[in-house]
Amino acid sequence: MQLTGSEIVIECLKEQGVDTVFGYPGGAILNVYDELYKHQNEIKHILTSHEQGAAHAADGYARATGKVGVCLATSGPGATNLVTGIATAYMDSIPIVAITCNVGVSLLGKDSFQEIDITGITLPITKHNFIVKDVNNLAATIRKAFAIAKKGRPGPVLIDIPKDVTANKAEYVKEKPIAVEPSQNICETQLDTAVEMIKEAKKPYIFVGGGAILSGASEELYTFAKKVDAPVTDSLMGKGAFPGTDPLYTGMLGMHGTKTSNYGVSECDLLIVIGARFSDRVTGNAQKFAQNAKIIQIDVDVAEMNKNVMISAGVVGDIKVVLDRLNERLEQQDHAEWVTKIQEYKEKYPLVYHKDVLSGPFVVEEIYRQTKGEAIISTEVGQHQMWAAQFYKYTKPRTFLTSGGLGTMGYGLGAALGAKSGREDKVVVNIAGDGCFRMNMNEIATAVRHNIPVIQVVINNHVLGMVRQWQNLFYGQRYSATVLNDAVDFVKLAEAMGAEGIRATTQEEFKSAFEKAMNLGRPVVIDCQIDSDDKVWPMVAPGAAISEAFDEADLKNK
Repeated sequence: MQLTGSEIVIECLKEQGVDTVFGYPGGAILNVYDELYKHQNEIKHILTSHEQGAAHAADGYARATGKVGVCLATSGPGATNLVTGIATAYMDSIPIVAITCNVGVSLLGKDSFQEIDITGITLPITKHNFIVKDVNNLAATIRKAFAIAKKGRPGPVLIDIPKDVTANKAEYVKEKPIAVEPSQNICETQLDTAVEMIKEAKKPYIFVGGGAILSGASEELYTFAKKVDAPVTDSLMGKGAFPGTDPLYTGMLGMHGTKTSNYGVSECDLLIVIGARFSDRVTGNAQKFAQNAKIIQIDVDVAEMNKNVMISAGVVGDIKVVLDRLNERLEQQDHAEWVTKIQEYKEKYPLVYHKDVLSGPFVVEEIYRQTKGEAIISTEVGQHQMWAAQFYKYTKPRTFLTSGGLGTMGYGLGAALGAKSGREDKVVVNIAGDGCFRMNMNEIATAVRHNIPVIQVVINNHVLGMVRQWQNLFYGQRYSATVLNDAVDFVKLAEAMGAEGIRATTQEEFKSAFEKAMNLGRPVVIDCQIDSDDKVWPMVAPGAAISEAFDEADLKNK
């Protein structure tokens, strides 16, 4: 049947099973929004306060549900406002499809009003992008975009559609979505090599990254860890892939990882890296990383092999498939002596904080207690992000949403809206610093407008905490542009946007505030006042090896 381009867009979204989109309308995309209005009972549209919020919401929806997130924006500034969100998704391999509309085909390249070359701008930060100048190619392009976003190593795809293409007509025939299944072809030699190296190891350690979550490999990972009988550490992106409550789990690795994980990886004789890319935040000084170990890397993307750290062996393939094959081949291993040594490290080097005042770690532990570890936690970027990673025990995948690769301040609130839209059954909490909250706090208005009952917790230290921590430790306490000494009142701000605002200055006040937020069933902002000089411990200094992690006690004894 003959349909307009805008009708084809909506029909293709329905084909893909899209039930929610996030966006902001404008002149170039009006035809699509007009068609969306007619299908509002089939596809829910969340009108965000800013296009960046829409991109982060699509990203949070994708991370929380495992489906492709979708955001919409108009031409020019509408499209460019998506860029940070698209880059965030790209760095963390999150499948989103961003649909923008542009000026008409005849006006392209003429500096027309609100014209921008968004495909050129996003070329380095998308897995693929398209500009569709012929309506006859539109349906096939949309279908291909969703398949590309999901296939192999996931990522964002952008489709730019000139306005006249959304009005022109073409023949449309409904199709089933392109099936995207992980490849079952894994190199047998690579598998055999990995198995032999695991059998030979006396002190193996397993390091898990976000790839294990993206491939849905949690069960296979759990079986693998128990078979290898090895301690398990994770990256920021890998949280929840392996249960944070399991005895084999030793906490995060890297700059703000636990001493147990940092020491253990530095002492192991085999490091099994599963879906992680050796970020500089994990490795510290890459030349000194895991110097005593052979390294096996398992990853779907061959480009990650030997990119940041030289490895001894690699297995290329979907992690779920690879681990399943390894589990079939591996006999039960026994590393009781090594595991006991790591357990002793856990007892000797626990994460600690000052228990007598309201602090970031206390807030996170209280959220964990009241949500019984079942919430979806999103974060912004900084000290609060590290505390959320350290002190909340993630036992399931897709429950910790954070910008790991790009480190995007302003990510978390949009992501929380997306997560709650996709997982209405879950309590969703965004943990932010006051500096980060300012970036996109306008999305509280979105939460109220659409009655999305997210809980926004602001760890308010009146400074840019992580930057200040570096200034304190490495820049002679010169606090250049990091003190937020103004009169912004987040409680009044929340109330002005129609949300509930609560201030907490003590532990008891926070306990009651969060309990109230859990029971209100509407958007809540909790402003938690903490000390400006609270720090994240342990820490690895820039350029140092992760084995040189130090904490507050080490600093005092130095």
